[in-house]
Amino acid sequence: MGETVDVAGSAATVAAKRAALAALIATCVSALVVNANTSAVSILIPAISADTGTPTDTLQWAVTGYSLVGAAVIVTSGSLGDVFGRRRIFFWGLVLFIASCVLIALSQEGVGVIAGRCIQGAAGATILACGMSLLSAANTGKEQLRAVTLWGAASAVGAAAGPLVGGLLASTLGWQGLFWIDAAIAAACIPITLLGVKESSDPSKPRSIDLVGSVLIAATLAPLIFALTNGTAWGWLSWQTIGCFAITVAAAIGFVLVERRVAAPLLDLKLLRNTVLVGATLSILLGSGTVNGIMYVVSLYFQNPAALEMDAFQAGLATLPVAAAAVVLSPLITPIVGRIGVRVTIVLGFVIMSASFAVLAFVTDSWGYGMFVLPLVGVAAGMSLQNGPCSSLSTSSVEPREVGAASGVSNMARYVGAAVMTAIVASVYSGVNARQLTDGASESAALAQAFSWSSISMGIWCVLGIGLVFLVARRVRRNSGQFEAVAAAASFSHTIVPPEPVAAEATSGDPR
Repeated sequence: MGETVDVAGSAATVAAKRAALAALIATCVSALVVNANTSAVSILIPAISADTGTPTDTLQWAVTGYSLVGAAVIVTSGSLGDVFGRRRIFFWGLVLFIASCVLIALSQEGVGVIAGRCIQGAAGATILACGMSLLSAANTGKEQLRAVTLWGAASAVGAAAGPLVGGLLASTLGWQGLFWIDAAIAAACIPITLLGVKESSDPSKPRSIDLVGSVLIAATLAPLIFALTNGTAWGWLSWQTIGCFAITVAAAIGFVLVERRVAAPLLDLKLLRNTVLVGATLSILLGSGTVNGIMYVVSLYFQNPAALEMDAFQAGLATLPVAAAAVVLSPLITPIVGRIGVRVTIVLGFVIMSASFAVLAFVTDSWGYGMFVLPLVGVAAGMSLQNGPCSSLSTSSVEPREVGAASGVSNMARYVGAAVMTAIVASVYSGVNARQLTDGASESAALAQAFSWSSISMGIWCVLGIGLVFLVARRVRRNSGQFEAVAAAASFSHTIVPPEPVAAEATSGDPR
């Protein structure tokens, strides 16, 4: 009898390990592909513009639309997984991602690319949110932390390799090649998911899903981005611009009213009373957003014939030191925080970013690629220093039962930051360039001034970020294990949920 129990227990253990391995493979591979796809698209914009005849200003929506939809969906997709099954929702995220890749690759006009990217934003957010939940459910203890670390590493590698791979494909097979390959890799994850990953859900979760809240987030962000993108052309006091801002305000008010009344709100408004969480979330928004914004401009400037005149592959290769800096620094964040403290680390990150943007503000049309490397590496390094600790603070500043909600707020902030900051910098870049050309400047000088003012606009936000440190790292309860889990994935990952056993522990410490 005892032998029967042992055999059954051994078989169950083996099955659990196989399911955990399948979850690790499916989620890490898909996270790598999603993050690579996200970071590669900016490099492809000039090639897509030339092929479809769509202006780059319009194709900016291929970047901001992705982030906008992702911001609206990231929390909802996680909730759908908790209620209806994480494997099921993860599977449909893969299907949607494949469909969006095919739509983009087959598009002959910019509108198809933009529509596909918006769909891809929903798919990517779903894959990342449910993927992390599947990892947490399939592993326990140290294995859970190891899985989170590997998932974060896969995300970082994907984000680092995306521009290089995208540029290489654009220069050889054409820009469509990236999406065909991404679709094939995502398709390979489907049988692994269906045959190997164990289904999981959270029976304690309310069955209601706040879909109205998701719609209102999109309704808040979309007109805001329209206004920021077109305000220069329309006029900042035009009825179009004011109308967009009015819709944004009305939708934001509607969102607050809805969240107060629904059974399972997308955002628990009580969390906004937590100044540490609010400060950390805003810091994440600013840090992630400004990096996304400046890299969008870099991709355009490096490939412009009147600037550095790189092809897509050269531009992707040129961004490699930037991504490498964030990847290399990521595992060093925890010991750095242990030595100098959370506050100092966050401040140092924003100071480095501000200084780097200040250097980029002096760009002239005589600058070669070598002049850009150090300040751009500084921007990436500073973002890593402030983003990891802020991700930890956002979850360690709340009760264990609120960790998931706090993590959702941070996840949303990354998408919102990318969408809003890219819209701001695109408006500045195109507006300054147009004014300089009107005033008689050469095309190369106009582009350099546009890049300069784009850097200044991003630097201002980073300077403001320094002030947010006074809102974070006060009266924070920090668990070292939780911090390590978050920091491992923080630099490039879009969604971070600390391992459940670690997050449930409550310890206190002085974050200095």
